[in-house]
Amino acid sequence: MSGEAGAGPDEHARTGAPGAGPEAAGPETAAPGSETADPAPAAATVLHTLDGGVSWITLNRPEAMNAVTRDQRERVIALLAEASADPAVRAVVLTATGRGFCAGADLRGTPGPARERVPGDVARTIRLGAQRLIAAVLDCEKPVIAAVNGTAAGIGAHLAFACDLVLAADTATFIEVFVRRGLVPDGGGAYLLPRLVGPQRAKELMFFGDALSAADAERLGLVNRTVPATELEALAKEWAGRLAAGPTRALALTKQLVNASLDGDRATAFAAEAASQEINMTTRDANEGVASFVERRPPKYEGR
Repeated sequence: MSGEAGAGPDEHARTGAPGAGPEAAGPETAAPGSETADPAPAAATVLHTLDGGVSWITLNRPEAMNAVTRDQRERVIALLAEASADPAVRAVVLTATGRGFCAGADLRGTPGPARERVPGDVARTIRLGAQRLIAAVLDCEKPVIAAVNGTAAGIGAHLAFACDLVLAADTATFIEVFVRRGLVPDGGGAYLLPRLVGPQRAKELMFFGDALSAADAERLGLVNRTVPATELEALAKEWAGRLAAGPTRALALTKQLVNASLDGDRATAFAAEAASQEINMTTRDANEGVASFVERRPPKYEGR
Protein backbone atom coordinates (compact mmCIF):
# COMPACT_ATOMS: atom_id res chain seq x y z
CA MET A 1 0.00 0.00 0.00
CA SER A 2 2.11 2.80 -1.21
CA GLY A 3 1.63 5.83 -3.35
CA GLU A 4 0.12 9.19 -2.60
CA ALA A 5 -3.14 9.83 -0.83
CA GLY A 6 -6.09 8.87 -2.93
CA ALA A 7 -4.10 6.78 -5.40
CA GLY A 8 -6.00 3.87 -6.83
CA PRO A 9 -5.06 0.21 -6.53
CA ASP A 10 -3.17 0.23 -9.82
CA GLU A 11 -0.95 3.11 -8.81
CA HIS A 12 -0.26 1.51 -5.45
CA ALA A 13 0.78 -1.66 -7.22
CA ARG A 14 3.13 0.16 -9.59
CA THR A 15 5.23 1.61 -6.80
CA GLY A 16 6.27 -1.84 -5.64
CA ALA A 17 5.51 -1.07 -1.99
CA PRO A 18 2.13 -2.58 -1.30
CA GLY A 19 2.35 -1.66 2.36
CA ALA A 20 1.25 -4.93 3.81
CA GLY A 21 4.39 -5.05 5.88
CA PRO A 22 7.54 -6.98 5.04
CA GLU A 23 5.84 -10.09 6.32
CA ALA A 24 2.84 -10.13 4.05
CA ALA A 25 3.76 -9.39 0.49
CA GLY A 26 4.86 -12.01 -1.95
CA PRO A 27 8.63 -12.60 -2.06
CA GLU A 28 9.15 -11.13 1.40
CA THR A 29 7.42 -14.09 2.93
CA ALA A 30 9.66 -16.49 1.07
CA ALA A 31 12.45 -16.86 3.60
CA PRO A 32 13.80 -15.27 6.76
CA GLY A 33 15.95 -12.25 6.12
CA SER A 34 14.55 -11.59 2.67
CA GLU A 35 13.31 -8.07 3.44
CA THR A 36 14.54 -5.05 1.55
CA ALA A 37 17.67 -3.48 3.00
CA ASP A 38 18.05 0.28 2.63
CA PRO A 39 21.22 1.30 0.74
CA ALA A 40 21.19 4.70 2.47
CA PRO A 41 22.44 5.03 6.06
CA ALA A 42 19.64 4.50 8.56
CA ALA A 43 20.45 7.80 10.24
CA ALA A 44 19.63 9.58 6.97
CA THR A 45 16.36 7.77 6.35
CA VAL A 46 15.13 8.00 9.95
CA LEU A 47 15.95 11.42 11.33
CA HIS A 48 16.20 11.92 15.08
CA THR A 49 16.36 15.00 17.27
CA LEU A 50 15.82 15.63 20.97
CA ASP A 51 14.25 19.01 21.68
CA GLY A 52 12.85 20.13 25.01
CA GLY A 53 12.47 16.59 26.28
CA VAL A 54 10.73 15.45 23.08
CA SER A 55 12.26 12.75 20.90
CA TRP A 56 11.35 13.45 17.26
CA ILE A 57 11.53 10.36 15.03
CA THR A 58 11.02 11.26 11.37
CA LEU A 59 10.79 8.81 8.49
CA ASN A 60 12.73 10.41 5.65
CA ARG A 61 12.28 8.62 2.34
CA PRO A 62 9.78 10.97 0.70
CA GLU A 63 10.61 9.66 -2.75
CA ALA A 64 9.18 6.28 -1.64
CA MET A 65 6.27 7.78 0.31
CA ASN A 66 8.21 6.61 3.37
CA ALA A 67 7.62 2.96 2.63
CA VAL A 68 9.70 1.45 5.38
CA THR A 69 12.77 -0.73 4.90
CA ARG A 70 14.22 -3.27 7.31
CA ASP A 71 16.98 -0.85 8.37
CA GLN A 72 14.49 1.91 9.02
CA ARG A 73 12.33 -0.42 11.06
CA GLU A 74 15.27 -1.46 13.22
CA ARG A 75 16.30 2.14 13.81
CA VAL A 76 12.79 3.15 14.86
CA ILE A 77 12.64 0.21 17.28
CA ALA A 78 16.02 1.18 18.74
CA LEU A 79 15.07 4.85 19.12
CA LEU A 80 11.85 3.93 20.95
CA ALA A 81 13.82 1.67 23.31
CA GLU A 82 16.27 4.50 23.95
CA ALA A 83 13.38 6.87 24.68
CA SER A 84 12.07 4.47 27.31
CA ALA A 85 15.45 4.27 29.04
CA ASP A 86 16.50 7.92 28.83
CA PRO A 87 15.16 10.16 31.64
CA ALA A 88 15.83 13.18 29.41
CA VAL A 89 13.13 11.97 26.99
CA ARG A 90 9.65 12.82 28.24
CA ALA A 91 7.60 12.29 25.05
CA VAL A 92 8.00 11.01 21.49
CA VAL A 93 6.67 12.29 18.16
CA LEU A 94 6.63 9.95 15.17
CA THR A 95 6.20 11.70 11.83
CA ALA A 96 7.54 11.79 8.28
CA THR A 97 8.68 14.04 5.48
CA GLY A 98 6.96 14.61 2.14
CA ARG A 99 3.47 13.49 1.13
CA GLY A 100 3.42 10.12 2.84
CA PHE A 101 3.49 9.14 6.50
CA CYS A 102 4.32 5.52 5.75
CA ALA A 103 3.10 3.74 2.62
CA GLY A 104 3.83 0.33 4.07
CA ALA A 105 6.88 -1.84 3.47
CA ASP A 106 9.30 -1.17 0.62
CA LEU A 107 9.42 -4.36 -1.44
CA ARG A 108 11.37 -2.95 -4.37
CA GLY A 109 14.63 -4.74 -4.91
CA THR A 110 13.64 -7.57 -2.60
CA PRO A 111 15.99 -10.51 -3.25
CA GLY A 112 14.59 -13.88 -4.17
CA PRO A 113 14.31 -16.58 -1.53
CA ALA A 114 17.60 -18.04 -0.34
CA ARG A 115 15.92 -21.44 -0.16
CA GLU A 116 12.53 -23.03 -0.55
CA ARG A 117 10.08 -21.67 1.99
CA VAL A 118 9.15 -24.12 4.72
CA PRO A 119 6.33 -23.99 7.30
CA GLY A 120 7.16 -21.50 10.00
CA ASP A 121 9.09 -19.05 7.83
CA VAL A 122 6.21 -16.64 7.31
CA ALA A 123 5.13 -16.60 10.96
CA ARG A 124 8.73 -16.07 12.08
CA THR A 125 9.18 -13.17 9.68
CA ILE A 126 6.00 -11.52 10.95
CA ARG A 127 7.03 -11.92 14.59
CA LEU A 128 10.50 -10.52 13.98
CA GLY A 129 9.36 -7.75 11.67
CA ALA A 130 6.06 -5.89 11.71
CA GLN A 131 4.98 -7.16 15.11
CA ARG A 132 8.23 -6.01 16.74
CA LEU A 133 7.75 -2.53 15.28
CA ILE A 134 4.18 -2.18 16.54
CA ALA A 135 5.08 -3.66 19.93
CA ALA A 136 7.91 -1.14 20.27
CA VAL A 137 5.37 1.70 20.04
CA LEU A 138 2.87 0.07 22.39
CA ASP A 139 5.56 -0.80 24.94
CA CYS A 140 7.43 2.51 24.85
CA GLU A 141 7.40 3.94 28.38
CA LYS A 142 6.94 7.47 27.09
CA PRO A 143 3.78 8.77 25.41
CA VAL A 144 4.06 8.55 21.62
CA ILE A 145 2.28 10.98 19.30
CA ALA A 146 1.77 10.16 15.63
CA ALA A 147 1.79 13.27 13.43
CA VAL A 148 0.37 11.79 10.23
CA ASN A 149 1.30 14.06 7.35
CA GLY A 150 0.01 11.94 4.46
CA THR A 151 -0.82 8.42 3.35
CA ALA A 152 -0.68 5.82 6.12
CA ALA A 153 -1.19 2.44 4.48
CA GLY A 154 -0.89 -1.14 5.64
CA ILE A 155 1.78 -1.37 8.32
CA GLY A 156 1.99 2.43 8.09
CA ALA A 157 -1.62 2.75 9.25
CA HIS A 158 -0.99 0.32 12.09
CA LEU A 159 2.11 2.25 13.09
CA ALA A 160 -0.08 5.33 13.55
CA PHE A 161 -2.89 3.46 15.33
CA ALA A 162 -0.40 1.98 17.83
CA CYS A 163 0.57 5.46 18.99
CA ASP A 164 -1.01 6.89 22.14
CA LEU A 165 -2.31 10.00 20.39
CA VAL A 166 -2.85 10.53 16.67
CA LEU A 167 -2.80 13.91 14.96
CA ALA A 168 -3.44 14.08 11.23
CA ALA A 169 -3.21 16.58 8.42
CA ASP A 170 -6.54 17.05 6.70
CA THR A 171 -4.94 15.62 3.54
CA ALA A 172 -3.91 12.36 5.23
CA THR A 173 -5.53 9.02 4.39
CA PHE A 174 -5.53 5.65 6.12
CA ILE A 175 -5.79 2.45 4.08
CA GLU A 176 -6.15 -1.18 5.14
CA VAL A 177 -4.73 -2.31 1.84
CA PHE A 178 -4.12 -5.97 2.66
CA VAL A 179 -7.36 -7.24 1.15
CA ARG A 180 -6.43 -5.62 -2.16
CA ARG A 181 -3.47 -8.00 -2.31
CA GLY A 182 -5.37 -11.06 -1.07
CA LEU A 183 -3.54 -10.88 2.26
CA VAL A 184 -4.37 -11.14 5.93
CA PRO A 185 -3.63 -7.94 7.89
CA ASP A 186 -0.37 -8.06 9.83
CA GLY A 187 1.45 -5.72 12.14
CA GLY A 188 -1.21 -6.07 14.83
CA GLY A 189 -4.02 -4.67 12.73
CA ALA A 190 -6.63 -7.20 13.83
CA TYR A 191 -5.60 -6.51 17.43
CA LEU A 192 -5.57 -2.71 17.24
CA LEU A 193 -8.58 -1.84 15.10
CA PRO A 194 -11.32 -3.67 17.05
CA ARG A 195 -10.07 -2.00 20.23
CA LEU A 196 -10.26 1.41 18.61
CA VAL A 197 -13.46 1.24 16.58
CA GLY A 198 -15.16 -2.04 17.50
CA PRO A 199 -15.27 -5.31 15.54
CA GLN A 200 -17.92 -4.27 12.99
CA ARG A 201 -16.11 -1.13 11.86
CA ALA A 202 -12.80 -2.97 11.92
CA LYS A 203 -14.19 -5.63 9.59
CA GLU A 204 -15.58 -2.98 7.25
CA LEU A 205 -12.18 -1.31 6.97
CA MET A 206 -10.31 -4.59 6.54
CA PHE A 207 -12.80 -6.34 4.25
CA PHE A 208 -13.05 -3.51 1.70
CA GLY A 209 -9.67 -1.77 1.97
CA ASP A 210 -11.15 1.62 1.10
CA ALA A 211 -9.14 4.78 1.73
CA LEU A 212 -10.30 6.56 4.85
CA SER A 213 -9.95 10.33 4.99
CA ALA A 214 -8.49 12.03 8.05
CA ALA A 215 -11.89 13.57 8.83
CA ASP A 216 -13.60 10.18 8.72
CA ALA A 217 -10.80 8.64 10.78
CA GLU A 218 -11.36 11.31 13.42
CA ARG A 219 -15.11 10.67 13.36
CA LEU A 220 -14.50 6.96 13.96
CA GLY A 221 -12.10 7.62 16.82
CA LEU A 222 -8.89 6.60 15.04
CA VAL A 223 -7.56 10.16 15.09
CA ASN A 224 -7.62 12.64 17.98
CA ARG A 225 -7.40 15.84 15.93
CA THR A 226 -7.41 16.74 12.25
CA VAL A 227 -5.85 20.04 11.24
CA PRO A 228 -4.70 21.76 8.03
CA ALA A 229 -1.38 20.32 6.89
CA THR A 230 0.39 23.61 7.60
CA GLU A 231 -0.65 23.40 11.27
CA LEU A 232 0.27 19.78 11.95
CA GLU A 233 3.82 20.30 13.17
CA ALA A 234 2.83 23.16 15.46
CA LEU A 235 0.07 21.10 17.06
CA ALA A 236 2.41 18.15 17.51
CA LYS A 237 4.93 20.43 19.21
CA GLU A 238 2.23 21.84 21.47
CA TRP A 239 0.89 18.45 22.57
CA ALA A 240 4.35 16.94 22.94
CA GLY A 241 5.46 19.94 24.98
CA ARG A 242 2.53 19.49 27.34
CA LEU A 243 3.35 15.81 27.76
CA ALA A 244 7.05 16.56 28.28
CA ALA A 245 6.15 18.94 31.10
CA GLY A 246 3.95 16.32 32.76
CA PRO A 247 4.58 13.60 35.36
CA THR A 248 6.40 11.15 33.09
CA ARG A 249 6.23 8.06 35.30
CA ALA A 250 2.54 8.59 36.01
CA LEU A 251 1.93 8.85 32.26
CA ALA A 252 3.88 5.63 31.66
CA LEU A 253 1.85 3.75 34.25
CA THR A 254 -1.39 5.21 32.90
CA LYS A 255 -0.43 4.07 29.39
CA GLN A 256 0.19 0.55 30.66
CA LEU A 257 -3.15 0.44 32.47
CA VAL A 258 -5.14 1.67 29.48
CA ASN A 259 -3.35 -0.59 26.98
CA ALA A 260 -4.03 -3.62 29.16
CA SER A 261 -7.59 -2.67 30.09
CA LEU A 262 -9.31 -4.58 27.30
CA ASP A 263 -7.27 -7.74 27.78
CA GLY A 264 -8.27 -8.67 31.33
CA ASP A 265 -11.17 -8.78 33.75
CA ARG A 266 -12.21 -6.14 36.28
CA ALA A 267 -10.35 -7.73 39.19
CA THR A 268 -7.11 -7.79 37.21
CA ALA A 269 -7.58 -4.18 36.09
CA PHE A 270 -8.33 -2.99 39.63
CA ALA A 271 -5.30 -4.84 41.02
CA ALA A 272 -3.06 -3.31 38.36
CA GLU A 273 -4.46 0.14 39.10
CA ALA A 274 -3.75 -0.20 42.81
CA ALA A 275 -0.23 -1.49 42.17
CA SER A 276 0.47 1.35 39.73
CA GLN A 277 -0.69 3.93 42.25
CA GLU A 278 1.57 2.34 44.87
CA ILE A 279 4.55 2.51 42.53
CA ASN A 280 3.78 6.04 41.40
CA MET A 281 3.58 7.39 44.94
CA THR A 282 7.30 6.67 45.30
CA THR A 283 8.18 9.15 42.51
CA ARG A 284 9.31 12.73 42.95
CA ASP A 285 6.62 13.95 40.60
CA ALA A 286 3.81 12.44 42.68
CA ASN A 287 5.16 14.13 45.79
CA GLU A 288 5.52 17.37 43.87
CA GLY A 289 1.94 17.12 42.62
CA VAL A 290 0.58 16.72 46.15
CA ALA A 291 2.83 19.47 47.52
CA SER A 292 1.84 21.91 44.79
CA PHE A 293 -1.83 21.28 45.50
CA VAL A 294 -1.38 21.91 49.22
CA GLU A 295 0.73 25.00 48.56
CA ARG A 296 -1.65 26.25 45.86
CA ARG A 297 0.97 26.65 43.14
CA PRO A 298 1.52 25.10 39.71
CA PRO A 299 3.46 21.82 39.85
CA LYS A 300 6.93 21.55 38.37
CA TYR A 301 7.48 17.98 37.24
CA GLU A 302 10.93 16.52 36.59
CA GLY A 303 9.95 13.24 35.00
CA ARG A 304 11.28 11.26 37.94
